[in-house]
Amino acid sequence: MSLMNNLSTSMISSSSSTFLAPTSFNSSRTQSVSVPLKSINIVKCVATPQEQQNAYKTKVSRNANIAKLQAGYLFPEVARRRAAHLLKYPNAQVISLGIGDTTEPIPDVITSAMAKRSHALSTLEGYSGYGAEQGEKALRAALASTFYRNLGIEDDDIFVSDGAKCDISRLQVVFGSNVTMAVQDPSYPAYVDSSVIMGQTGQFQKDVEKYGNIEYMRCTPENGFFPDLSKVARTDIIFFCSPNNPTGAAATREQLTRLVKFAKDNGSIIVYDSAYAMYMSDDNPRSIFEIPGAKEVAIETASFSKYAGFTGVRLGWTVIPKQLLFSDGFPVAKDFNRIVCTCFNGASNIAQAGGLACLSSEGLEAMQEVIGFYKENTKIIVETFNSLGFKVYGGKNAPYVWVHFPGRSSWDVFSEILEKTHIVTTPGSGFGPGGEGFIRVSAFGHRENVLEACRRFKQLYN
Repeated sequence: MSLMNNLSTSMISSSSSTFLAPTSFNSSRTQSVSVPLKSINIVKCVATPQEQQNAYKTKVSRNANIAKLQAGYLFPEVARRRAAHLLKYPNAQVISLGIGDTTEPIPDVITSAMAKRSHALSTLEGYSGYGAEQGEKALRAALASTFYRNLGIEDDDIFVSDGAKCDISRLQVVFGSNVTMAVQDPSYPAYVDSSVIMGQTGQFQKDVEKYGNIEYMRCTPENGFFPDLSKVARTDIIFFCSPNNPTGAAATREQLTRLVKFAKDNGSIIVYDSAYAMYMSDDNPRSIFEIPGAKEVAIETASFSKYAGFTGVRLGWTVIPKQLLFSDGFPVAKDFNRIVCTCFNGASNIAQAGGLACLSSEGLEAMQEVIGFYKENTKIIVETFNSLGFKVYGGKNAPYVWVHFPGRSSWDVFSEILEKTHIVTTPGSGFGPGGEGFIRVSAFGHRENVLEACRRFKQLYN
């Protein structure tokens, strides 16, 4: 075990981007949001060949499906490279526009409700222990009336959770290993990785950068980031995200109508990820259940993470209509309920108090203000890359900008930007082979950091 550089600094911005360095990309301005940072000891643990040879081993075999996974999950890998960059440039002012983590404070109307609920737990009258695994009734009712009014979705069709990403894995447990799946290419990597872990896929095929037994539905600028369904093979499960992460594209009503028909014709189930629905500017559906017939073939996952800044609070929901049935006629919702009751004790009651406050008239207005702030950031980023002559996609209906670097490796572009500007982006190939040649730039950041990042982009690519 060897002790590496002892890094210390006195202040760090709330987006972990105030590492000031003597470089042409440094800014002399002070950061408006800062908190004290303690000295950080970075320790590297290395097992020597002798230690590995003599290490005790159990007789338990490793899960062969997990062994199929390639490298690390995308965002921890980006974080690892960011950390390595800081070891190389310990005083660099790194700006993170990579992982889609919110940066602006949660509105007071929401945190006040959480604080009140938290304080009530210290009283006999206000204390509560385990709650319903499916979520508190008042919150489920508010979700139904706010997002699914007149769509035929009832309170008990909604399962409150600790986030959409967690529910994706719970759904995979419901589906099991003997199903086939399709995914947009590019797409959020949790869909593919959870499928691999469940044993739904074959081995990774390095020549095409794909897993066997997954139907990759290519989404490109040429097809408007909506797959040609006539070329898509039938699968049991179809993962679909709109507005899309990472491309920022939003499916139209006509496109989603085709998708629902495709699923119904093939007897498939759509898992519709609507985590960015409130960012929609165009007149496109916010929910898959706006499409006639969708309740018979679709599940919808959603989250407060990118609306209210709940990435750390953790609160989301999944909608499974009663009309959605397996091939033997058994309701999908009943099996999901069984998994939830087995694997989950319900979302935090404090977080649920915050969720209920989000859905009040004041809370909805406050969330719209936060979303509007990030959309302004998106506009600044889009205008910057447009001015530099790049082909830019997304941004209008999602907090992500999808920038094309034709003929170049995504990871090479990521490394170039990080090395020369100290800006973290996300390589497009991390979202699937269809993302090669692109980078994703997140609009989640303090305004001064976004403006500074755009100045650096212009200095690098002008």
